[in-house]
Amino acid sequence: MDMRPVRKAVIPVAGNGTRFLPATKAMPKEMLTIVDRPVVQYAVDEAMQAGIENIIFVTSRNKTAIEDYFDSAPELIATLTRSGKTVQVTQLEKMLPLAGTVSYTRQQVPLGLGHAVWCARELVGDEPFALLLPDMVSYGPQGCMAGLMELYEEVGGNVFAVEQCAPEETSSYGVVEMGQNVRHGFQVTGMVEKPKPEDAPSNYYLNGRYILQPEIFELLAGQERGAGNEIQLTDSMQRLLKTQAFHAHPYKGRTFDCGSKRGFIEANVAFSMLRADMGNEIYQSVKELVSEHEMRMNGAERAA
Repeated sequence: MDMRPVRKAVIPVAGNGTRFLPATKAMPKEMLTIVDRPVVQYAVDEAMQAGIENIIFVTSRNKTAIEDYFDSAPELIATLTRSGKTVQVTQLEKMLPLAGTVSYTRQQVPLGLGHAVWCARELVGDEPFALLLPDMVSYGPQGCMAGLMELYEEVGGNVFAVEQCAPEETSSYGVVEMGQNVRHGFQVTGMVEKPKPEDAPSNYYLNGRYILQPEIFELLAGQERGAGNEIQLTDSMQRLLKTQAFHAHPYKGRTFDCGSKRGFIEANVAFSMLRADMGNEIYQSVKELVSEHEMRMNGAERAA
């Protein structure tokens, strides 16, 4: 059982964001905001709160806005200071990573998640690492990666977070086969990519948070292309499962797929309603919008 500490996290941000065109024509999809913070900030915060010391971004062309965002902005700080906007200055300084804790490497060709992870191999080295897909943004009583760390400290090896979907929705996810229960989760005995509901071994699906052993890199290096003609991470994970243990942590929260328009909008509504400075107002606005929508739908049905 490998129990080396997890110090590094890989965050892939190389995708083109085609589902959010035309907005992503001029800006990375990871810089789209949920309320007032870019999507990628939520992943970084989650990793740091779980004890991660180093963040490794796998980027691509036209992603320099992410590097600029996690860098100092002396001109902006000076302007805010002169204007007496100390709250904003404190906020910007608080989110700035410490020098030397953030690294960047490029995925020159879009060959899938597995290839993006493989591109981080030299920066990760021979140690276990966390992997956070930034499109997946969650909230709950505990950060998803923090819960995953607890499971890792219990069982070691490879672990990932899962959530439950409706049984009829399994064909949209990577679904796991459940084994023996442990304190913070359960053993994984198999993984199936997008099974039909009648063939699904469970309704637990991978939600985009992992801790993986470095042996995954060797498997990814020789991994044949799979679904979408891309190098799929789950294909190499299934191969690693034959020689190393995998466990799953059921996340007691809610995750939004902000890579989709629906999930992104839902996340904005949900996170804004959690805010003390606007939650009540947003809640009332949503109620009014829902009421107006129902009136329109009822009118349309009567007209039909």
